[in-house]
Amino acid sequence: MLNASGRPGVARAATRVLREAGIDVVGVGNAGGGTGHLDSTRIVIRQGPASNGERVRRALRVGRVVIEPDSTRLLDVSVFVGSDFAPPLEFHP
Repeated sequence: MLNASGRPGVARAATRVLREAGIDVVGVGNAGGGTGHLDSTRIVIRQGPASNGERVRRALRVGRVVIEPDSTRLLDVSVFVGSDFAPPLEFHP
């Protein structure tokens, strides 16, 4: 889970959303300089079926799924959270 939105804390908020949906997140950080600022979230399938990316997209409610196989990575999906992601508001009674 990499923050490519330019706003602090977005990757951590997206991680919380995915974990609540039962999706494991193995790492959180900022996207490298080569990625730049993304307007829309990019969900990249590295291994496994495209349905894994669709599950992530449904949980985040944003994003575009692309397939870029990379068997050297030890994960199924890479997520670059763009500025289109808006974390759900927390309700505390």
